[in-house]
Amino acid sequence: MRGVEVPPPDDDFTADPVELFFDLAFVFAFSRLVSVVVHEPTWAGVGEVALLLTLIWLPWSQFTWSANAVAGNARPIRALFLVGTVASVPMAASVTTALDGGGPTFAIPLAGILSLALATMIAGLPDEHEARSAILRYSIPNAIAIVVLVAGSFLPREARIVAWIAAAVIVIIGTVRAGGEEWLVRPGHFAERHGLIIIVALGEVIVAVGAPLVERFEAGEGLPATTLVSMTASGAFACLIWWGYFDRVNRSLEHRHDEHSDHVERGRFARDVYTYAHLPIVGGVIFMAAALEEVALHPDEALPVEFRWLFVGGMALGVGGIVAGVWRAFGIVAHERIVGVAVLAVVVVVAGSIDGVWLVVVIDVVLLVALVIEHVRIEGVPRSIARDPSRSGEPAAV
Repeated sequence: MRGVEVPPPDDDFTADPVELFFDLAFVFAFSRLVSVVVHEPTWAGVGEVALLLTLIWLPWSQFTWSANAVAGNARPIRALFLVGTVASVPMAASVTTALDGGGPTFAIPLAGILSLALATMIAGLPDEHEARSAILRYSIPNAIAIVVLVAGSFLPREARIVAWIAAAVIVIIGTVRAGGEEWLVRPGHFAERHGLIIIVALGEVIVAVGAPLVERFEAGEGLPATTLVSMTASGAFACLIWWGYFDRVNRSLEHRHDEHSDHVERGRFARDVYTYAHLPIVGGVIFMAAALEEVALHPDEALPVEFRWLFVGGMALGVGGIVAGVWRAFGIVAHERIVGVAVLAVVVVVAGSIDGVWLVVVIDVVLLVALVIEHVRIEGVPRSIARDPSRSGEPAAV
């Protein structure tokens, strides 16, 4: 193992296993966020989760930028990722109490992860590289945000919320200003890293569906038919969300990103399409997981109105993130997905008396139809039929 080869600056590479290990630590944080929404499915609960998720997302995103610029398979970088993974455990454990007594336990590790991420890029780039100057300038607003984040964790609840919103805004303003800088960006690695975090979030859907049933199994209770249908429909829903992102969107965004040769434009693309647009996708999955957990607990009862709107709101966030990313990359509007969410909103309004399990089935059907229509519109006539009209049963003119 002497002398692990590190890719040169101009070469793309795949994510190192330590990056995936770092992501898995965030599964715990996502599960705690779902718990917050399940126990408080109100506007206040949604706002709390949105704030906490944004604070968690910013250091995760910075570590992605740093590992993209500095190859993650270098042993010093691996060591920094492992330190960040250790810090993420108390951070994730305190998510449900972050705005109460657990503020410092949440904020201090989070600040440490962000500091490690910034230090990784600063130390890993040579002094003469333009991106090193950019990260040094970008670190200034982040340092201010770190101070505000940690100091705010010792304030009362209302003041803490204000301080943490201010910390997030400071970092976001820094990312906007950094759009004019030249960054070292590898499109393939960026696409893979954000695909991995989407999978991590979707894994929480599986956990949310299965976890409530563990006690029933351990108690020796049988498996009602409605529960089996609920689990199957929820699993199909997770698969449809996976397909809706990975079959076309993930690959097309990567290819579009790779077409940009200018380092400034590559950086802006990565910021807009990945750092910005993927946050609502992850948030949407978390809100949908909370609604599916409620369905798993009470499949043969009507889904409470707050959870129905939580489901549609999660869909709107997830689809909105994808629509925004596609529009930023190609200038194209994903009409079918927007219409699909609108149809789901109507279903929620008129489905007040429908059992949760059948509501999920209807949602699955709407998603499937929207994805099929989109596929047919983009792909047109299947190529095999176009080459051999006789196989379609239609005249050659078709």
